[in-house]
Amino acid sequence: MSIYAIGDVQGCFNELLHLLDYIEFNEHTDQLWFVGDLVNRGDKSLETLRFVKNLGTAAVTVLGNHDIHLLVTASFPERTKKKDTLQAIFNASDRDELLDWLRQQPLFHYAHDFGLLHAGLPPQWDLAQTQIMATLAQNALRSDNYQNVLEQLYGNQPDLWSDDLESIEQLRFIFNCFTRMRFCDKFGRLNFEYNGELGSQPAHLLPWFNVPERKTAQTKLIFGHWSALGFYKKNNCYALDTGCVWGRELTALRLDDMQRFSVTSNQKPRL
Repeated sequence: MSIYAIGDVQGCFNELLHLLDYIEFNEHTDQLWFVGDLVNRGDKSLETLRFVKNLGTAAVTVLGNHDIHLLVTASFPERTKKKDTLQAIFNASDRDELLDWLRQQPLFHYAHDFGLLHAGLPPQWDLAQTQIMATLAQNALRSDNYQNVLEQLYGNQPDLWSDDLESIEQLRFIFNCFTRMRFCDKFGRLNFEYNGELGSQPAHLLPWFNVPERKTAQTKLIFGHWSALGFYKKNNCYALDTGCVWGRELTALRLDDMQRFSVTSNQKPRL
């Protein structure tokens, strides 16, 4: 059995199938780990969602910001953005089944000494607390009250972790870390103004994985979300968003031997 971690698909279904052919994926013996953002911006979000769902236990996916956005706009259509490509999902006969399945997916997956997430972690959390925080947020999203949670998730505050955070503020911070985080200061204060290449940020900001004394520094982490970062492999961190939806590549990383596989995108470069 081989495990392949796959970068942000974002509805690039044809490229996903091409990549799976390239790695000779066998759904009976292999497993796929998706870093989140299965949907949006690409032209085949519905096909991608159905395909991953139908893989059953042969696939693991964590939630990304675009997956959360799909759940939000399904309940609150006024949150729809001009560049969204989600309408086919909303029109689908199996819409409710797909959305319910997506809502059950985790924010963090840990197995075989690897942690899988979409965006980032604050420096104050060790592995145990990361798992607790993910479970807390997952349970809120899976509850009967999930629409009230989704309605209040958007926002950049609070931007710093504290054990004193309560209720929706705590949940918003947790979701922002797992699905949106890139840069922060040395204390772990989140910053959402900068999303470019390393070195493009102001001097006081760091990529989350380079914050000194980060408590998950000894944990191997696989993530996506940061297409400007591209493929990154250093200090137990493995970034896999190689910008397929932006016309670049879709990447898989085989965890057995850490070999990288990539296919060229057929997407038109996007503005």
